[in-house]
Amino acid sequence: MYLSKCGELGFSLLELMAVLLIVAIATMLTMPLIYDQVAVREIEAVARKWIGHAQFARQQALLTGESIEMVPRSQGGWSQGWVIGKDCSKQKEHLCSQRVLMSQGNIEPIFFAGTEKQFRDPHTGELGIRFNAAGAAKTAKGGFVANRMILGHSRKPSLERHLILGSGGRWRICDPAKDTRRCY
Repeated sequence: MYLSKCGELGFSLLELMAVLLIVAIATMLTMPLIYDQVAVREIEAVARKWIGHAQFARQQALLTGESIEMVPRSQGGWSQGWVIGKDCSKQKEHLCSQRVLMSQGNIEPIFFAGTEKQFRDPHTGELGIRFNAAGAAKTAKGGFVANRMILGHSRKPSLERHLILGSGGRWRICDPAKDTRRCY
């Protein structure tokens, strides 16, 4: 700090550059932490959205007394999005009016890991969850579906969340890095 001819106090250019350097270093050190937190928030937002949509499908099955299914948008799996609608497998397609109730598009940078197993009906081989009129997740042959979805993040491969459907229809989000007992 120096005193000018007018008697005012000020900072030298060297002092200002030192402060800017300290701020730049602090910013560079915290950016990876910020990116990690953004990735955590993104994966948790998709997890909550998935559970909310699955609960919506279950509630629609209870409300209408019809089977409601939640299926992947395309053959590429759940990461391409999903569709919730009436289960028209037992009816002629033209008799099944207003099939689609809700739809979700692509969820990048989040992806579903191991989609070849998650909520695949062992009898038909089709991906999806079918809620019957009683609100239970059942297979095409009537067996109970208790399963899990594993979410990953493309920018942070070590980040993972498990969405677990229990036998009572309750969903939970599990972080395998912290909750190893609850996740497996």
